[in-house]
Amino acid sequence: MNDRAASVLENYEIEVLRTWKGRGAILCESDRGLLILKEYTGSKDKIIFQDALLRCIRERGFLAVESILRTKEGELTVYDQDRTPYILKTYFDGKECNLREKKECLQAVKTLARLHQAACVELQDLPPFRQKMESGMDKEYEKHNRELKKVKKFLKDKSQKTDFEMFLLSNYDSFLKKALQIEDEVHTSQTEAKEPSCMVCHGDYQYHNIIVGDYGGNGKEEMAVINFEKCMRDNPVRDLYLFLRKLLEKNAWSQELGVLLLEAYQEERTLSPEDYKQLYYRLSYPEKFWKIVNFYYNSGKAWIPGRNMDKLEKLLAQEPEKVAFLEKYRSIYGG
Repeated sequence: MNDRAASVLENYEIEVLRTWKGRGAILCESDRGLLILKEYTGSKDKIIFQDALLRCIRERGFLAVESILRTKEGELTVYDQDRTPYILKTYFDGKECNLREKKECLQAVKTLARLHQAACVELQDLPPFRQKMESGMDKEYEKHNRELKKVKKFLKDKSQKTDFEMFLLSNYDSFLKKALQIEDEVHTSQTEAKEPSCMVCHGDYQYHNIIVGDYGGNGKEEMAVINFEKCMRDNPVRDLYLFLRKLLEKNAWSQELGVLLLEAYQEERTLSPEDYKQLYYRLSYPEKFWKIVNFYYNSGKAWIPGRNMDKLEKLLAQEPEKVAFLEKYRSIYGG
């Protein structure tokens, strides 16, 4: 064990058997089971909110989520000699969800629905925390669209353009038009819609945060959910969208797969007409285009990686498939 890990772990009522380095963290075998020590970059009120949410989820019967250990003094975070904050959490030994296995993906969607059922908590029952203003869908798209307009102006004013920049600019207007249209529709929709009382989501429901293993001790594979650092007050549709989009992009926007995933979620938790509408808007917004633009603008523009061009070409190639998927979605679920 390195000195930094040793000094931090001494703050906990645990017996450390051994430690080893993991991905951006230190794993620890202890008398309390497998633990993970990670640097914490959030606020104090956010970790209090996260801890309360996790305890509530477990109390409601969803046990396969991480727990945050408190120090000997009852604190959720601990500092090393450089005043860097850390958190110590329980960890699940297993494999990440495989997006190439349809059975696992369907299980992951059902797991998400059960997690949302357990996380449906009246917000006044959870500690408050200062959340970013752009975390709601309307604020999020407002921010994205301001950035898209800014980059378009930058590209148009640039005297010497690379091949990628010319290609990006030649395809810019159609994506920006769609982004602005969705922003307008979201504003109208959210003005008319009644906000649900319980709105908490994981915030980063992706394959590497879904761990598959035998956690019930019965030889049956189950799924545990980890890394709740991005949990927030928002409609759970945010989580469902993130998982669906990543998976559908890898499967050419398969209409059959999309329907199967939504049916699997519905088996565990009912989606309202407003949920389906919000999911439609999220799937329709050109987020992948915004990501490409954002990465380009915030990286060194003197050298533009070839994968930027590859990603943009792939996005354009998949656009007809995405449009067909959204038309199918709207015919079944509305939007």
